[in-house]
Amino acid sequence: MPLGYLPGPIRTLKLNRITRALLLVGFGLTLLYTGLSLTTSPARAPHLLSSVSAFLTSPINGGAPNATASAPAMPRPTEYDPKLILGETHNSEYAGLPVGFNGTRRANATLLMLARNNELEKAKQSVRDLEEKFNRQFGYPWLFLNNVPFDQQFKEEISALVSGPVTFALIPPQHWYQPDWIDEEKASESRDAMVEQDIIYAGSVSYRNMCRFNSGFFYRHPLLQQYKWYWRVEPDVHFHCVVDEDPFLYMEEHNKVYGFTITLLEFEKTIPTLWPAVKAFAEENPQYVAPDNAMGYLSEDGGDTYNLCHFWSNFEIANMDFWRGEAYTEFFEYLDAKGGFYYERWGDAPVHSIAAALFLRKDQIHFFDEIGYEHHPFTHCPHTPGTIKKKKCTCRGWRSFDYQAYSCMRKWERIFK
Repeated sequence: MPLGYLPGPIRTLKLNRITRALLLVGFGLTLLYTGLSLTTSPARAPHLLSSVSAFLTSPINGGAPNATASAPAMPRPTEYDPKLILGETHNSEYAGLPVGFNGTRRANATLLMLARNNELEKAKQSVRDLEEKFNRQFGYPWLFLNNVPFDQQFKEEISALVSGPVTFALIPPQHWYQPDWIDEEKASESRDAMVEQDIIYAGSVSYRNMCRFNSGFFYRHPLLQQYKWYWRVEPDVHFHCVVDEDPFLYMEEHNKVYGFTITLLEFEKTIPTLWPAVKAFAEENPQYVAPDNAMGYLSEDGGDTYNLCHFWSNFEIANMDFWRGEAYTEFFEYLDAKGGFYYERWGDAPVHSIAAALFLRKDQIHFFDEIGYEHHPFTHCPHTPGTIKKKKCTCRGWRSFDYQAYSCMRKWERIFK
């Protein structure tokens, strides 16, 4: 493949021949993946998606490692400074503003990122994009969470980019580490078996910690108790369109609870017993199942089986009162007690999605079509040329993931017909 076909950042790197060859192979696989996606059947899509995702998140590309060997769970730290959990706030002169910089009313909300110190450049990419496209008008506070203390460089360089207050805080260890009641021998055997099946993050305990934290603990952090709404932002994402209308206020004023931009299929081998657990919970607790819910998005047969559709939770705009409420609290604790976050590899995306689809009315879940968003390798771009022009989008509609074979957008849309 000629070097000219590589993306600019790769062309400019001074790489050895082996690394360059691997990047060429990876880029070729991505092109192949894009082409195959137009012709791949939905049944085959998860397998193709898993293979490509495994490459894109491999250490050579600087992503989270696709663990090839299972490592034991790390013991929970017995000592830590409680002050780190309450965090360190920069740009505090902007804290408590009742209105945004553009003079509009501001919701009780925060921009939330879970990041590691070694993800500084990726975090800066996301912050730059969202500040430019949205937050320089509205001035919402940022909250950064980490399972270890942020270093000074991370705090200083992020603080220089944001337009309002930003706080850097530690996740309480009891919210992050594998709990003592998990049978580590059983969990280790499960991880080893998943490694043999070449499942992404198969051997990673830290990835499982993150999924469990995002499923049932992030909204319990002391610094989030003051907020009702959050916008989850991950390192190394792109926002392609101007967001000139406050999505928090839209959600609040239209009685929405959960918002998304991308919906796709989960990897079935990571959640073999999740749906049976969901069905058992719903049968035992029918009072929590909302009338006019979104079951038709999750299942082709009225709930007997799960079709693997979920909202991609690396982008979420949601009301934390839902997660804090009785239905979700009981649901999460029921699932957590099953041990599936560690005995399998349950993700926060299907857990959040299933809960929202069952315990909310379908009209309380909102698709943010007008927010152009990219988390590699998938992009959502607004559907209409008029919106793309009005919102000054830098993406193109033909790149949008929405109607590719392994997207669940058509399943989402059908429940409103």
